[in-house]
Amino acid sequence: MSGSVGSRPSVVALWSAPRSRSTAFLRMITERGDHVVLHEPFSQLTDFGEYAVAGHTVRSEAELVARIERLAADRPVFFKDTTDFRYPGLLADRGFLRRVSHVFLIRDPAAAIASHFALNPRLTSPEVGFERLAEIHDAVTAAGGAAVVVDSDDLVTDPPATVAAVCAAVGWDFRPDALSWSPGLLPQWQRTRRWHVRTGATDGFRPVAAEYPDTVANHPVLAAFDAHHRPFYQRLRDRRIAVGRSGGVR
Repeated sequence: MSGSVGSRPSVVALWSAPRSRSTAFLRMITERGDHVVLHEPFSQLTDFGEYAVAGHTVRSEAELVARIERLAADRPVFFKDTTDFRYPGLLADRGFLRRVSHVFLIRDPAAAIASHFALNPRLTSPEVGFERLAEIHDAVTAAGGAAVVVDSDDLVTDPPATVAAVCAAVGWDFRPDALSWSPGLLPQWQRTRRWHVRTGATDGFRPVAAEYPDTVANHPVLAAFDAHHRPFYQRLRDRRIAVGRSGGVR
């Protein structure tokens, strides 16, 4: 694996469709303090045309991959990204896909879509992201890479067991103290801060009750989005880590 020390991967990527609790997962990794943490490098590169990696600005996916691997030569790197965009350079780089350890965080599309639409009323079906998430998963497995699927509902239902299972899968030590943190927006969230306000108010992995006026139950366009993306979600869910309460993988 990229920049690995012994058997421990030094680059771990977390991929998710938008609104699937991935920012909370990144917040936990930040709390650990043992990784260089990059917030949505591929999506921000695509959206804004550039991304700063440890003070170095990159303007292509190839440059981004090279900078991530260079960082990983000195210290473990974690990045999380979302699939509201498609990343052709990533998909074509079989070496990077193989060398990195990949975690795929899923959430029921009905919940993710309602939350996404509330923030982006111009939401399109591709931006929902589960089809693109499955595409990355398939590319990783085809390249011979490590792919771990985690249900974010497990993450908020039983954080210790779920996080311990992820740690075991990717070669991290489990740090229970990182399961809680101080509320607030991290500096690297400022560019896209409106998407992270809810996570910024949290102090750990907890279910948050939310009601939205438009849902897959009452909005025909959102219902069509759900119908399209649910098979991709279900295929990934069938491959998820099954977490038993108080104790890892079952």
